[in-house]
Order: sequence, then structure tokens, then C-alpha cells
Amino acid sequence: MENNNTNKTDTNGSFSRSLSLLDGALLVIGSMIGSGIFIVSADITRQLGSAGWLVAVWLLSGFITLAAALSYGELSGMYPNAGGQYVYLREAFGKLYGFLYGWSFFAVIQTGTIAAVGVGFAKFTGYLIPSLGDGNILYGDTKGFSISAAQLLGIGIIFLLTYINTRGIKSGKWIQFFFTFAKMAAMAALIIFGILLVKDHSIWQMNWQNAWMAVTTSKSDTGVITRESLIGLSVMGPLCAAMVGALFSSDAWNNVTFIAGEIKRPERNIGLSLLIGTVVVTVIYIAMNLMYLNVLTLTEIANAPSDRVALAAALKIFGSGGTVFIALMIMVSTFGCNNGLILSGARVYYTMANDGLFLPAAARLNGQGVPAAALWMQFVWASVLCLSGKYGDLLDFIIFTVLLFYILTIAGIFKLRRTQPNLPRPYKAFGYPIIPMVYIILASTVCVVLLKYKPTYTWPGLIIVLLGIPVYFFLESRHKVKAA
Repeated sequence: MENNNTNKTDTNGSFSRSLSLLDGALLVIGSMIGSGIFIVSADITRQLGSAGWLVAVWLLSGFITLAAALSYGELSGMYPNAGGQYVYLREAFGKLYGFLYGWSFFAVIQTGTIAAVGVGFAKFTGYLIPSLGDGNILYGDTKGFSISAAQLLGIGIIFLLTYINTRGIKSGKWIQFFFTFAKMAAMAALIIFGILLVKDHSIWQMNWQNAWMAVTTSKSDTGVITRESLIGLSVMGPLCAAMVGALFSSDAWNNVTFIAGEIKRPERNIGLSLLIGTVVVTVIYIAMNLMYLNVLTLTEIANAPSDRVALAAALKIFGSGGTVFIALMIMVSTFGCNNGLILSGARVYYTMANDGLFLPAAARLNGQGVPAAALWMQFVWASVLCLSGKYGDLLDFIIFTVLLFYILTIAGIFKLRRTQPNLPRPYKAFGYPIIPMVYIILASTVCVVLLKYKPTYTWPGLIIVLLGIPVYFFLESRHKVKAA
């Protein structure tokens, strides 16, 4: 293995360990909570059509996320360096596997998430200012390639946050601090008012009358709506498909591992940040969905305009004035989420470039001690993805690819226990080997089902990973020639 190289990004004096446990936990929370929780419950309800299954999807997604986070704690303690998951895969399986993750991370995972959250920000901006929404097509038409005002707005937000983060880690830190607390306050208001102050519980009772009667809803080209009851194993496909949105909404929890070179006491604080952040977000997500079920009927959740379930709920709770406030707060949420994604993602490219597996400019830091070139490279590709597809398309494209690497990384724990038994482990994976193995089984099941039910966006993701193999051997051969 290549353990002798794992500290290179920290021993060159480039990064300063200035981020605390609170900063790490806020980065986890802020990166996880974007726009998904305010949108994707509509699609989940269309897929499964019952209150029980809606909550079950979020519970299962939360469990899967927490199981992965608890397992990553061991890896973060073993390799407390910038690069996170890229480093873990490199050490467990070799540079090829680390590169394939980094390649996919840049091509789809991180940049695709940044693009999707940027489009999500524009969705809610479009509620306040329709001319900036996805309904305002500036080029093309709805049947072919088109560019909307929302896509350009998403690119503009990504540009702004990229520029701010080139000014130093402290700039990104304070944005994360403020916007994470602001989004939590907005969600707390929705939950408290939507659960505690709604006196009429008839909607809640109606939603739970047939809590486990799963029904999938589809709409034909002619506008005819059909509903199909799901019994037994027939629920498995729609369940896994419905989990795409929930898993995406719970993703990015591992971003704190990418900035390990700037975290104080990373061997302790990264694992704790992962635990605190994922638990807090899971509780918030469950509470949000219980609030939806208390305020909206299942039909209203499934048919919320542009899938903006949170705004539909706020309209019932606060009236028209309240929805404006909530839309602003959700914009704050997605803004803060993208800040965390942009801040952390560039550290992976920096580490890869130091290994000779990315563009050399990404290995350089600017005067503020941040990888500015890597940040701008990330911006360019995320902008291309903003123009390439719809929000839902990006969800499917991202989650399949990211699950593949989560599975492989957690499998790395088992291998490293065997190949590196004497390496210091300040924190050991909770419930090992049962919880890590349960995660691998559940995530693998979701991937297999998605390959069958959503092949349009899963197979291309797999192909992108495989395309990284010849790229790796080209870069590795070039790196060896330069080293010689």
C-alpha cells in the first residue's frame, strides 16, 4: 500500500488547521441540507402513495447514511489528511481505485451535486421572481435543448461562491456558519408551526388511514392519471426508485473528510462531526415529513407545483406572506449548501494533483492558502452540467455513481483491518462488522434495482467510471516519465 505518502498534503506547510469541531459539524449539516428535503417528497409520494411508505423511505435513507458515516469515522481517524474518500480508496485498494473515485467525483458526483443544488436554488427564486425561474426559456424550446433563466442563475450563484472561496478558508467558514443556522431556523419554524399550531388534525388522520397501502401514480402523454397498487415484492422497484431523492438529500455528509487538512484534531473531530451532523439532519428530515403529512393531503404532496412541497405547506400554515419568507429561507439553505460543496470539493482535486493524477495547476495554492485553480476548474464543469439537464435527471445520475464508491470505501475497512492491522485507529467503526456489512447489502440492493428501473441515468454513470481507466494509465505513465 501507499501509506508512506498519505501525509504529503499536510507536511508541505500549505494548509492551516483552523476549523473546529463545530465548524466540521456545521459543514456536514450545511452540505447535506440543500433543496432536496423541500422538493423530493412529492416524487416519493407519487412512487409509493402512502404516509407510512413516505416516512419509511426517509427513515431507511437516514439509517443508510448514518451507517456509512459511522463507518467512515474509522477511516478518517486513520488518514486525517486532505482528500478524504480519495485517500481512503487509494490506501485500501491502490491508486487506480482512488483515481476512479476522483475522476467520477469531478465528472459527476461533486460537480453534478453543485449543479443540481444550483438549479434547486433557482426553482425557489423563480417562485418569487418568475422571470428568473425554469419556466422562462431563453434559448431553444421545451422539446429539445434549451437554456432557462434558472440555469443561468444557478451558474451565477456557483460563480459567486467559487470566487468567495478563493479568498481563503475563513470566508467560506463564516458563510457556512451563518447560512447553516439560518436554514435550520427556517426549518424549525416550519416544523413547529406545521405540527404544534395546526388545530385541525383531520388531514393527518386521513393520511394515515391506509398507511401501508403502496400505490404508484403515473401520468400518460394524454394527461390520463393511472394508479397501480403495489403488493409484496412489487413494492421493491418503486421503493428503491423513490429512495434516489431521499439519498441525494442526505448525501454530501462526507464532505468534511475532504478538508481534513484544515480541521483541528482531525482524528477525533472528523468522526464526531460525521456523527453529529448525520443524526441532526436525519431527525430534521423525519420531522419535516411528519409536518407535511399534518398539513397536506397525500394528493397535495404528490401534486405540489414544481414539486415545491415546502412552499405548499407554508402556504397553508402562514398564508401567501409566509410562503415568501419560507422561499427566501430555502434560498438561504441552498446557497449555504453549495458553499460547503464548493469549499470542500476542490481539496480532492488538489490531493489528486499532488499524486500526479489531475491537472498540475490544481496542486498550487494561492496567497490565501486555498486551491484556487481547482476551485475554478470545478466551477467550469459544474456550469456545463447546469446546462445539460433537469434537476431530477441529475439526481438519478449522481446517486447511483456515489453509492458505488460508498460501497467500495466501506469494503475498504474490512481490507485495511486485514492488511494494516497495526495502523492507529483512534476511532473504530461502530457495530463492526455488522453495520458496515448491512450498509453494503442495502446500498448494493438499491444500485441493482436502479440499474433495472432507471437505466437511462444509471448505466451512463457506470460508463463514466469505466472511462476513467484509460485516463488513469495515461496520466500515470506521464507522471512516471516526468519523475524519471
